[in-house]
Amino acid sequence: MNYETLRYEVEGRILTLTLNRPERMNAFTGQMCRELIAAFDQADADDDVKVVIVTGAGRAFCAGADLERGGETWGKHSEYLAKQSRVERYVGDGGGQVTRRLFDFNKPVIAAINGPAVGVGITMTLAMDIRLAAPNVKMGFVFAARGILPEACSSWFLPRIVGISKALEWCYSARVFKSEEALEAGLVRSLHAPDELLPAARALAGEFIDNSSAVSIAMVRHMLWRMLSASHPIDAHEVDTAGIAALGKSADAREGITAFLEKRKAHFTDRVSQNMPSFFPWWKDREFRNL
Repeated sequence: MNYETLRYEVEGRILTLTLNRPERMNAFTGQMCRELIAAFDQADADDDVKVVIVTGAGRAFCAGADLERGGETWGKHSEYLAKQSRVERYVGDGGGQVTRRLFDFNKPVIAAINGPAVGVGITMTLAMDIRLAAPNVKMGFVFAARGILPEACSSWFLPRIVGISKALEWCYSARVFKSEEALEAGLVRSLHAPDELLPAARALAGEFIDNSSAVSIAMVRHMLWRMLSASHPIDAHEVDTAGIAALGKSADAREGITAFLEKRKAHFTDRVSQNMPSFFPWWKDREFRNL
């Protein structure tokens, strides 16, 4: 697919997705929304992609929604949503479409926040697994200052990442804060000089690629995210048990154990597109508990 608002570059099993509207500080548009979803669809289907890094072109990561329409921006959005049928209403806002697609993604996603990330520019990263940032970067959940609400499913993601008190403080005040505060609150993992940010993200991605089975990673990603809302440890135990039984018979499990015993690096061959357990995705399978 040809992308106009993104750059899609694969090297060494790492896909770097670059938001590419630098003249508008990579402001989020409907086209960018559609292209991000298409890019994650493409990456999910490509077994040669094991990790995704998302960053921005130029001096910004993403300055939020493109407000070129001025005060009519949200009115037009509301008119569009009102026209959707009851069945289609879960299509929802563009930011939420992106984060829901990320939630269903099967591979690790790292945000390399190189510059300002405000509004949807920061909420879209909440469904990514790990966030790295440059120093002194401006961030903000500024929705209340615009008379609207946090979107992109951020009321689900943000408290789970930084806790309810910090999430409410940032959303109540709608203030812009710096990446140093984000680091202290646990929103970002680490800060890196601008010219070291992408190398640091790639080094972290390399750890995932070099040390782990892609099928194991896909299972772990969904287990940890989805168990955030589980009502009892037994929900995790059911998946643990079925997963160990299924993956324990896999080629990757045999290779992992053999490599350990032979004191060498493992060479995993199982593919996410072909070798996921038969009960995956278990959260959609009403019969899973009867296995």
